Amino acid sequence: MVFWAAPQLSIFACLYLGFINTNHNVYIGSLNYNKALLLKVQDFLMEEEHIRKTGTTTVALVARDGVVLAADKRATAGYLIAAKDVTKILNVSDDIAVTTAGTVSDIQLMVKYLKSEIKIKELRTARKMQVKEAANLMSMLVYNNIRKFSTIPGISHFLMAGKDASGFSTWDINADGSISEVKDYVSSGSGSVMAYGVLETLYKEGLSVEEAVKLAAKAVNAAVQRDIASGNGIDIVTVTGDGVRKVLSKQIDTTITV
Repeated sequence: MVFWAAPQLSIFACLYLGFINTNHNVYIGSLNYNKALLLKVQDFLMEEEHIRKTGTTTVALVARDGVVLAADKRATAGYLIAAKDVTKILNVSDDIAVTTAGTVSDIQLMVKYLKSEIKIKELRTARKMQVKEAANLMSMLVYNNIRKFSTIPGISHFLMAGKDASGFSTWDINADGSISEVKDYVSSGSGSVMAYGVLETLYKEGLSVEEAVKLAAKAVNAAVQRDIASGNGIDIVTVTGDGVRKVLSKQIDTTITV
């Protein structure tokens, strides 16, 4: 999860001043937009100091009697650890939860949109929204968000798990808006490479929720040990017949005492 550290002077500050002085003499004040301006904007967005890459490690494991979600607790802004106690697993309804990875502001906004739409749907139809419906709605929000023209890339990756009348289901909603149903396990964030190594080795079909909780903890722990953008603790949430419940929240203390 990433907090945005804005550059001092953006392309829009130049637009406000009336022109950009480039080798192609592109005069914005006269609204003479052309390829040179688009290339200028593209170069600006791709410069390393303006891009804050996605951190985080989140995992979702399908068990025989539910789904387990887990995530670390660190948020970063560039090379700075911006927060050490972030909750990255959020309830969007009584029976649906999502893990979050990406730019914090975009995540917060889209989760608010989703929770509002779920509530409106329930009020209008007098029934709970299905997990598949919620996942497709979030997919649409992510698709539209990342395609907005902005100096801040709207990067967000969600793993959704929930229970409805058809049973349990788990969904991977990628940063480009693509969506796929998960039948075993999935991981997101910069620490997912390490987490996948554990999951590939130890996951077995038909795990109980209790076994999946232990495996999720091992997967996140592997990422916390090696990924600089993951750390400071772990949250684990289960989705079972009893609904969404947090079963573990643990912070790692790295304070040095003399």
